[in-house]
Amino acid sequence: METEKLFPGKAFISSILEMLEYKSEFTGLMKRRYLMRAAMAGIIVGFFYVGNYTIQAGMESLEFGLDEGLLPIGKLLGAVFFGFALVFIYFSKSELLTSNMMITSVGNYYRAITARGTARVLSLCYLGNFLGGLLLAMFLAVSTIISPATMALMLHSVDAKLAFVTEGPTGWADLFVRAIFCNFFINLAMLMVYNGFIKEDLMKAIAMIASVFIFAYLGLEHSVANTVFFTIVGLQEGIAIGPALGNIAICLVGNWVGGGLLIGIYYAYLNDEARWLRQHPESASGAKGAS
Repeated sequence: METEKLFPGKAFISSILEMLEYKSEFTGLMKRRYLMRAAMAGIIVGFFYVGNYTIQAGMESLEFGLDEGLLPIGKLLGAVFFGFALVFIYFSKSELLTSNMMITSVGNYYRAITARGTARVLSLCYLGNFLGGLLLAMFLAVSTIISPATMALMLHSVDAKLAFVTEGPTGWADLFVRAIFCNFFINLAMLMVYNGFIKEDLMKAIAMIASVFIFAYLGLEHSVANTVFFTIVGLQEGIAIGPALGNIAICLVGNWVGGGLLIGIYYAYLNDEARWLRQHPESASGAKGAS
């Protein structure tokens, strides 16, 4: 039996394990440079998130006799614009926590990284993402880039995000599910980028834009995006720290389930040829005879 047809994702696994080796070495020997790469991802996420709300606020002001103005169209256009954030992160070789959740999960399945190594990669990446967002927030706080209309829309979004936490278990469950699907779609796109079947950079970009569009348009929840978003709004208008930290904590767990478990572990198992051959030795001998 030709096992290549049974395990078509082996290129994906090998690419992920190769990246993991580099990330593990990078975080061990060049922590400062790794933090700088992660910080750039935080800056990119923050800029595109602000751009998303600026587009929405601009469309809302164009009423044309409509009760809600053009806010629904603004939401659509803003989500498309925000989709480019992942493209910028990927092609600038920046480091985003949620993608690394998938990569380290695959590595843990194949025992290519220790629990300590996983903690180092993820913690440094999240710290860098936050520091990049904080730097951007500090610059935005002393500028007029964010208009009053845009800030009003951002404050409304903050209230909605914090309400998930303050309304109790029902809100927690809602937030958790939104966080799961957010990173599920993001890492589903990254799986398509890394599996070797998509060769053209344009198609890779389209896959990434589509995945982030789904997350932004449906109101799914991303731990890094929320961290940066809360930091930007908090420095200018203040924010309730407890609910904000609660939101981020739930999002971190949900994002790991969506990207680390439902994509990383799921596809690591699906493409574990060695394990399958150990369980079916007759197929292994047949494959050797055919070769």
